[in-house]
Amino acid sequence: MAFLPVTRQELIQKGIETPDFVFVTGDAYVDHPSFGVSILSRLLEHHGYTVAILPQPDINGTKDLTRFGRPKLGFLVTSGNIDSMVSHYTVAKKRRSHDVYSAGGKTGKRPDRAVLVYTRRLKQLYPDCPVIIGGLEASLRRFAHYDYWDDCVRPSILIDSGADLLTYGMGENQTLAIAQRLKEGLPIAALYDIRGVCYAVPTKEYVPTSVCECPSFERVRQDKRDYAIACRKQMEEQDAVRGRVVIQRHGNRILVQNPPMPPLTTQELDMVYALPYMRTYHPMYEKEGGVPGIAEVEFSITHNRGCFGACNFCALAFHQGRAVTARSEQSVLDEAVRLTKHPRFKGYIHDVGGPTANFRLPSCKIQEKVGLCKNKKCLAPHPCSQLQVSHAEYLDLLRKLRNIPGVKKVFIRSGIRFDYIMADPDRQFFKELVQHHISGQLKVAPEHCSNAVLDKMGKPHIETYKRFADEFYKLTRQLGKEQYLVPYLMSSHPGSTMKDAVELALFLKREHIRPEQVQDFYPTPGTVSTCMFYTGMDPYTLQQVYVPKTAHEKAMQRALLQYFQPKNRELVIEALLLAGREDLIGTDKKCLVPPTPAYRARLMQKQRTAHNSRKGLKGKKKKRRA
Repeated sequence: MAFLPVTRQELIQKGIETPDFVFVTGDAYVDHPSFGVSILSRLLEHHGYTVAILPQPDINGTKDLTRFGRPKLGFLVTSGNIDSMVSHYTVAKKRRSHDVYSAGGKTGKRPDRAVLVYTRRLKQLYPDCPVIIGGLEASLRRFAHYDYWDDCVRPSILIDSGADLLTYGMGENQTLAIAQRLKEGLPIAALYDIRGVCYAVPTKEYVPTSVCECPSFERVRQDKRDYAIACRKQMEEQDAVRGRVVIQRHGNRILVQNPPMPPLTTQELDMVYALPYMRTYHPMYEKEGGVPGIAEVEFSITHNRGCFGACNFCALAFHQGRAVTARSEQSVLDEAVRLTKHPRFKGYIHDVGGPTANFRLPSCKIQEKVGLCKNKKCLAPHPCSQLQVSHAEYLDLLRKLRNIPGVKKVFIRSGIRFDYIMADPDRQFFKELVQHHISGQLKVAPEHCSNAVLDKMGKPHIETYKRFADEFYKLTRQLGKEQYLVPYLMSSHPGSTMKDAVELALFLKREHIRPEQVQDFYPTPGTVSTCMFYTGMDPYTLQQVYVPKTAHEKAMQRALLQYFQPKNRELVIEALLLAGREDLIGTDKKCLVPPTPAYRARLMQKQRTAHNSRKGLKGKKKKRRA
């Protein structure tokens, strides 16, 4: 095995003068099946195409972008595993100091809006060469979208960048179909019928068909209600079974989204994960200390794709899809055996997961025939009566993995849906999860405790989490272990008022939870929650939603989640006063924070003012009687 060529010299050493494709990525080159570039490049290689990798090219000149010349078939462009703006900036829009997908964790290796920048430069250099964009950044920005960093609605990235075609979702079958037709010498227009792609055509050339039409870019930019309507329509059609063509006008052009590509079958997934990955970063990064992003995934196994949980703030539903598909048991076991032969493997499989680790079955048998429900969630606020709930297959897989020679421990570190566990009447998986698959802490995501906020998140109500936590600690005690839950919590999500934030703080106090880290809601492109953030409306009901937007209000909500930290007391007190909960300021056990000197001074001033006011009023009454 060997890495794919990243230099002209490596290309020539392979006997290749001109590659079929040049894959441009905003990440460092890591040849591991957790990286989309690696999967697609290895898949193309497997089918006989030649691929060169161009990681993090310098855009200030032409040397990098012209390294391989014009490819025979086209350029493939992605920002990498994460949207470049999310990778670069915190929710407070401050520049991050660390980039896990760059060598040495150094920042500045890719431009802001990487897909946009790379594509425009390539089109300047090779105007007649096909450029196909994909990956998370392109996928989530395929329609007109609210951009948090510019605080405005931007057009589809396909139109904005000048790319010829956009692939969305999991791109294996789209990429192979595109490659085959380009190899046959067909023009880009001959690719417009491929599922899972978006293209743009002049309005006068568009042939009307039966489609779902969203409000235009111009309308969603001007009218927030139209934006919410567009969001709902786009979400409703993201189903490979019942999804229709979706169009959105952009000036004199029409953006066309074909229905989603069906998810890979078990056999196709098995083939993808059996490709000859090096499972590490390219050796050229060694002198910089390697690529930090490999640490968590190097010895992890992906066993499924898709997530029917479909939380409103998560991009998965819009990108990877809600339909769950899984690899065969044998495929996963074979990968584990390969891990045991790796020279750096120490006996620990860090994860057997995916978007949601404990999903292996489709949500229900009905969705296989008619698709997933348009406006109904499988798990929230309560599990659907049609939901297939069983951990038997996943549990059997974990047991076999534990018994492989050379494997000491098998951990589960990716997302576990606790509500799905609680919906399963058979508690054997829960027991063995606690007994064998936790490395001291289990991360779960209740996110909030206010049911009103949880409804806006698309999450189960808090009672489910409380039952889960009680059972978790009961099992932990029974097994004689010392293990803890680490709950993910989110502040300032649309729908969260200051009273809701106070309710969450009280919940944390009652449950003896002291979170070390708290995440403010981050309005990433393409999610339902981001639509709520921008429009102040629920796209499914068009009803108004309260949205905390100012930096100061967000700081107060975040401080409430860490009310126990002395540095937060002033903010917590301010929040409590705004929420009308002054009763929670004091030294009583029920209180959240003790009074600060500043608060005591304000209180004394308030009392003096009230006293003087009463005194003055009393004096006036005496004068009237005289």
